[in-house]
Amino acid sequence: MLLIDGEWIETEQKIVVRNPFDNEIVGYASRATREQTLSAARHAKAYVSTLTAYDRSEILLGTAAQIEREEDEFAAQIVAECGTCVTEARKEVRRAVTLLRVCAEEAKRITGEAIPTDVTAERKRNLAVTLRVPIGLVCAITPFNRPLNQVVVKLAPAIAANNSVILKPSEKTPLSAVKFVRCLIANGLPAKMVSVVTGDPGEVGEALVTAPEVDMITFTGSRAVGERIAKGAGMIRTAFELGDSGALIVLDDADLELAAGVAAKGAFATAGQSCRGVKRLLVHQGVADRFAALLVEEAKKLTFGDPASARNDLGCMIDEAAAQAVEKRVSEAVGSGSKLLYGPARVGAVLGPQVLDFVAKDSPLVTEETFGPCAPIVRIGDLDEAVAYLNDGEYGLQTGVFTADLRLAFQAAREIRSGAVIVNDGPQFESPFIPFGGVKKSGLGREGARFAIEEMTTIKTIVF
Repeated sequence: MLLIDGEWIETEQKIVVRNPFDNEIVGYASRATREQTLSAARHAKAYVSTLTAYDRSEILLGTAAQIEREEDEFAAQIVAECGTCVTEARKEVRRAVTLLRVCAEEAKRITGEAIPTDVTAERKRNLAVTLRVPIGLVCAITPFNRPLNQVVVKLAPAIAANNSVILKPSEKTPLSAVKFVRCLIANGLPAKMVSVVTGDPGEVGEALVTAPEVDMITFTGSRAVGERIAKGAGMIRTAFELGDSGALIVLDDADLELAAGVAAKGAFATAGQSCRGVKRLLVHQGVADRFAALLVEEAKKLTFGDPASARNDLGCMIDEAAAQAVEKRVSEAVGSGSKLLYGPARVGAVLGPQVLDFVAKDSPLVTEETFGPCAPIVRIGDLDEAVAYLNDGEYGLQTGVFTADLRLAFQAAREIRSGAVIVNDGPQFESPFIPFGGVKKSGLGREGARFAIEEMTTIKTIVF
């Protein structure tokens, strides 16, 4: 259903939502027209919230409590529409609950500052203060891979900052988003403060990013779509998380067992469909043989298949076409000289862990964002080579580096052009308290509760 001007609307035209594992229909979503989308934007812009910081905090806390109580229901919804295995889906629900609670606290901490004005010979002593005020109407466009948490990542800070929001979830996974918005309203959020439009990206998405009522666009998705949005959005604020070919550097003094375990989790969790996952492993040639063997051992421990089964560590990809695309890229890498160390055959949308060695630096498997369960090893001579290679590339979201040498750790932290450098852990590291975002083609702006709130507010200066 669509949510426009506080009313849920059913349309005749529907989006069919299917379980990617067995292709069974799991639900339907209304298909918005361009006219309905623009109407939603006009109504959303017209609504001005009168909620206090306390009100907003209580709404977010109540929503968190309800989702926590309904963890099994939310997890089942995630499994059904995007094929994430049930254990990963439960983790996603818990992450969403945590972020809601953090944003609830941050809603009470949106403060300004006092600034002295008597600092030049020409100025008298005045009182200048700044306030952080809502930016206005935030358009949130979310991807399929984390259908609940990605919505919470954008809506919770926007609401904490007292903005109105118009949400366009992925047409592949809209059901979790609608369920979450219903939960927000049930816990006191004015229905007119949030709008939901589901439909084709080419119609609904294009209408939203050019709507004059929108004051900010926050988008997570592909680089190509992000660049198209940027061209159409004009002079409004944008926050883009556009993915990565996330690197994990393993130097010759690293704890290889620990590094292999982290690499496996980062490369294969969520069937590799994570923007901050491990997409390439830059391994010192002196320890590459040993590391590759350990990584294969880790990969072989994982079970995969039916995402609804608690026995499986990996579910399936978002659809069979996505799995075929990753399978093709692996095959092309092998054809170009890479060695497939472990790679179970694809069955439908299920693709098991793929471990490759001797991958060329210019292979599309590692220069592009391969959104699937792949762990390609690129052999390097030293940290300088790894840094030069990464900095020459187009991405820079998060990078992990394993080393026991503090000097090398600081060198990596200083020299790698990346939104974050994580020492002795992988690029999949996350916390709601730290800023998350990239440089270069990986995006603009930052997420993370307080940092997203800053993106979604503007500074007003008042002088007495």
